[in-house]
Amino acid sequence: MRKRIYWLLPNLESATRTMNELLLARIAEQHIHFVASEGVDMTGLHAANVLQTSDLVQAAQTGLLLGAGLGAAAGVAVAYNLGAHTPAGVVIAMAGLGAVLGTWSSSMIGSSTPSRRLTRFQPALNQGQYLLMVDVPRTRVTEIEELLARTRPEAHFEGLEPNVPAFP
Repeated sequence: MRKRIYWLLPNLESATRTMNELLLARIAEQHIHFVASEGVDMTGLHAANVLQTSDLVQAAQTGLLLGAGLGAAAGVAVAYNLGAHTPAGVVIAMAGLGAVLGTWSSSMIGSSTPSRRLTRFQPALNQGQYLLMVDVPRTRVTEIEELLARTRPEAHFEGLEPNVPAFP
């Protein structure tokens, strides 16, 4: 299980040095994510992808549940009105179709919606700062926080997310 640590860094030089320090501390690059405003130079940094910067995963989960529920309800209505010989099959098929369509449509919307987890950082990002999100094992949280506090006095610790989502 991992925890996500948030840090705000003032400039590209500080962000690059921080990334190098984390790599030397044996944090894999795939667990280091940087976010900055559009148009800000991210050369040499591992930029966060759409899974970390949008609400895609949460929207897909919501769409799956709502789609399956609505599909099942439509399946019950169809089976009742048509007098189907296998009403359970109709309900299951419609629930599956609803789940697929709900997941697809919701994920399309979620991929274009900024992450609610990152909205509190938007003013700093608009000022040109860099947001570091580093996912570390629970046993190393204190060690990594102390490393960054000691080596990056210009950076600001912005909190800890107790549960890192499985996908981003």
